[in-house]
Amino acid sequence: MFTHIMIGSNDLERSRRFYNATFAALGGKQGEMDARGRLIYAHEGGRLMITTPIDGKPATAANGGTIGIGAASREHVLAWHAAGSTHGGTAIESPPSERPNGAFVAYLRDPDGNKLTARTLAVR
Repeated sequence: MFTHIMIGSNDLERSRRFYNATFAALGGKQGEMDARGRLIYAHEGGRLMITTPIDGKPATAANGGTIGIGAASREHVLAWHAAGSTHGGTAIESPPSERPNGAFVAYLRDPDGNKLTARTLAVR
């Protein structure tokens, strides 16, 4: 159903460092800047795009919003969480853990405050 997610950033280079590190931990590729100045990460048909807001106002995180990122294994989730925590992200909610449905999840806020989760697929 979704083709992409676009989020705002107040510092694209800071975002590039954070997302390059977290996606590398998941086996993903580095982001690329397009001709319009947007940072783009593409994987299996999906795209995460990061831009400074076009209205010129500061970027803010969505209140109540979470961006979910698929991970192949528990080890990938842990590596993602460690890379994000090391590159300007903030660990939030519970420590990385298994949920009752069998999914293994971790949560971070990116340097601009966007809430992210990396998770494996549920096994039950």
